[in-house]
Amino acid sequence: MFRTALRNVFAHKARLLMTVLAVMLGVAFVSGTLVFTDTLGSAYKNQSAKSYDNVAVSVEHDGEGKGLPQSTVDRIQAINGVDKAAGQVDGFAGVADKNGKLIGQGWSSTGANYTPTGDYSFSTGAAPTKDGQVALDKETADKAGVKVGDSVRIAGNGPVKSYALSGIFTTNDGAVSAGGTLSLFSTAEAQSLYGTPGYFDSVTVTAKGGADDAQLLDAVVKVLPKDAHAQTGTQLAAEQAKSIESNFSSMKTGLLAFAGIALFVGIFLIYNTFAMLVAQRTRELALMRAVGASRKQVTRSVLGEAVLVGLLASAIGFGLGIGLAAGLRPVMSSFGMKVPGGSLLISPVTVLAAFAVGVLVTLVSAYLPARRAAKIPPVAAMSSVHATPQGRSLVVRNIIGSVLTLLGAGLIVMGAGQTTDSGRMIIAGGAFLALIGVIVLIPFLSRPVIALVRPLLIGVWGVSGKLAGQNAVRNPRRTGATAAALAIGLTLVTGITTLGVTLGQAVDKMTTDNIKADYLVAMAGDGQHMSPDAVKALAAAPGVTAYSPDQSAWLEFAGKGKGTTGQGVTGVNPADIDQLLSLDVTSGSQSTLAKGSILVSDKLAKQQNWKAGETVTATFPDKSKGELTIGGVYEDNEFTNGIVMDTAALDRHLTEKPEINAVYVDFDGGATSANEQKLVDALGANPAIEVMDQQDIRDMFGGIVNTMLNLMYGLLGMALLIAVLGVVNTLAMSVFERQQEIGMLRAIGLDRRRIKRMVRLEAVVISIYGAVIGVGLGAFLAWALGETLKDSIPGYALVLPWERIGIFIVLAGVVGILAALWPARSAARLNMLTAIKTE
Repeated sequence: MFRTALRNVFAHKARLLMTVLAVMLGVAFVSGTLVFTDTLGSAYKNQSAKSYDNVAVSVEHDGEGKGLPQSTVDRIQAINGVDKAAGQVDGFAGVADKNGKLIGQGWSSTGANYTPTGDYSFSTGAAPTKDGQVALDKETADKAGVKVGDSVRIAGNGPVKSYALSGIFTTNDGAVSAGGTLSLFSTAEAQSLYGTPGYFDSVTVTAKGGADDAQLLDAVVKVLPKDAHAQTGTQLAAEQAKSIESNFSSMKTGLLAFAGIALFVGIFLIYNTFAMLVAQRTRELALMRAVGASRKQVTRSVLGEAVLVGLLASAIGFGLGIGLAAGLRPVMSSFGMKVPGGSLLISPVTVLAAFAVGVLVTLVSAYLPARRAAKIPPVAAMSSVHATPQGRSLVVRNIIGSVLTLLGAGLIVMGAGQTTDSGRMIIAGGAFLALIGVIVLIPFLSRPVIALVRPLLIGVWGVSGKLAGQNAVRNPRRTGATAAALAIGLTLVTGITTLGVTLGQAVDKMTTDNIKADYLVAMAGDGQHMSPDAVKALAAAPGVTAYSPDQSAWLEFAGKGKGTTGQGVTGVNPADIDQLLSLDVTSGSQSTLAKGSILVSDKLAKQQNWKAGETVTATFPDKSKGELTIGGVYEDNEFTNGIVMDTAALDRHLTEKPEINAVYVDFDGGATSANEQKLVDALGANPAIEVMDQQDIRDMFGGIVNTMLNLMYGLLGMALLIAVLGVVNTLAMSVFERQQEIGMLRAIGLDRRRIKRMVRLEAVVISIYGAVIGVGLGAFLAWALGETLKDSIPGYALVLPWERIGIFIVLAGVVGILAALWPARSAARLNMLTAIKTE
């Protein structure tokens, strides 16, 4: 039977090609993901470990105080076995290129003091030793186009300063490895920029030869203040490695999920292929039964073919996946992401997973056709090769499909009624059941659905249209399996698109409804705070009519019961905030802000049972307490922390620099290029500060949604490609088994042009049928998921993107036409006399 299986594989090479392609693409996705993430994770872990090679003990400051004083560093240095104890301080440092633009992404632009224990190797120049000097990593220096002795413009959260470049170095620093920048200053300069003179954020300890790290750790812990903790360099490296592994594990899981979708779609293609091969070999299989082959032997023969196909496709796909993993490195580099060097990591687990996935998917897909082959009676050897499929078994199938679909729909509706993660989990379970149910029902639904468009086919395309409609429903199982593959892809694409467009419009509406300012000025680095000097510079810019900082702080409030509750506070300029930000006050008055009162969001007021006019006790950052009057309650929005108060009242109780997230600015004459330039000039052309008008603000908040949409489309592209291969495969094999019929049609007068049209229309009907099913299910799932999100997203309202849905359906039709090119051409070129004689 193995020889029979091998012979059949070689005898049907062309007909198995699409199956090989489907499995190959899925396996390439899986193996590429595993190799790439394993290689990248290992490279980053190795590089991270290198940066801790010389670290015996690392000390970190906890809390919000000034940091670790020099006296602590001195006590650590005095410990027996310590070679050097170096204090470190760091923060944001945006480096400008020759055009004044920020190099790299703001979140990865780092500045720190140079320490002799640091992981630096100077290729030219030397470390900074005094104020006004800076050293840059080699990649940043190259991008800036500077050499030792040149002037470099660098911005923290304050004014831009020019520094003399003292040296250029290489490093294993993680931020630089990810494509970031690292600027090194003298210790005094770094402390003035990022902290308090004489204090450090951390201390790195190196050991003398023969000293034990664990013993040093015990000695260091004894001299530390209460607001600090220490660990060995080995522990720190292990912690970092665990963090990197966790990050890449999440990436791997996400990519493998899309690979799973692609393989799931491929199951329908493989199933169709083997089902048609079995149907075309009815006489051959019956003859095998007649000469003594048992049912098990016939089943094993078909499954043996599946194993051979799976092994071949897996081998090709695995090689393609390795090539994909290798090719992703230069792609990431082209986007400014520096990838550590190193050879590809191909683990035995990856090899086993790739081949196991490929072979198992092929076996599972071929199992039902193999069982059907085993049931062919020996007497069928004397009957027609292409027997008409019986519909009797569809009754049980339709009942099962209906139950699964109704159960899944019920769970989806139930989950939509909840606004928690549990609701989304219920929807996920319901979606799985509903999708399986619809897939089971697709053959049953094909007849009534396609019957609706048959009059259009006949009216426009005549005989070709009539034959295409009949052919599309001739074999419901085949049509259903082909349409199901497209339906799965369109379900996901439609659901993601609907949610994305809805969220995008909600974010856009939220932005335009709440932010009235002409400009929003903020730091380029995520989480970085602006300097009060920058706020003063913006307020003094010519033409500014209103401004307000968006300042954050944390206060403790005494509850009406026992204990206190912590709450974020937004500090604003009460004189101008009503011109810049919409605070829809529902009770009380916004004007009370200028009198020292606070405004409270309706959500927080409801939680704490607060009302306008009440007085609450607050504990400020400097630990002092005071009474604050609730001057008004406003509708909750995404741009405030729940409590709004005057920055002047807040600043009196701060112990550190204020945390200014952004500044709202209004101009005389509105947003114009000239006014924007005035703000840029007022900030000294600071590369680290962004000036955004209303459209930029909308793009900033909505850009995340669009980026995610594009990423999802790219990842789903593999599944859609396999679905298209399924259409090509179905039509090609359908044409093959209908050679005699096509020859008869040619003989009675149907010309080649109409034969081609018949095959193309059949493909279009099947493709659009699958697309309509997918669009409907995807929109339903998007509605359900949206219901669980609407309470947490102000202004959320479901938006059906009809234009995009229309494009999806049209594209499905185009896919059908393209997929039918080869089968239609093959059908039209059949010799009618040869075809008529074909059995």
